[in-house]
Amino acid sequence: EVQLQASGGGLVQAGGSLRLSCAAAGFTFDSYAIGWFRQAPGKEREGVSSIKSSDGSTYYADSVKGRFTISSDNPTSNDKITVYLEMNSLKPEDTAVYYCAAAALPLIAPMEGYPYWGQGTLVTVSS
Repeated sequence: EVQLQASGGGLVQAGGSLRLSCAAAGFTFDSYAIGWFRQAPGKEREGVSSIKSSDGSTYYADSVKGRFTISSDNPTSNDKITVYLEMNSLKPEDTAVYYCAAAALPLIAPMEGYPYWGQGTLVTVSS
């Protein structure tokens, strides 16, 4: 059973930084993607970033490109791994509940088709 646990959210001032962590375990497939998503109040869920275990390739939404960095402590493992989302130059519009999710590869698109989800962690950016 795939298990995902997101942590690291909190309150930060605009311009500040936070690092989110996603502890993932229980993969039964050879290659996978881990994605970070966010949902702000009253808005649709947005795909933020993802990383693939097959080659370590990454994807970023335009809204976070250049400010957020996704990484993994063991990108090719299918055992326990931790995926990080380093968030810099945070803006009030980054305020949301952030979720990590997992999917077996291949994906139709970098941020589509994730069946496994963890609980969210709240990020609040004050102006």
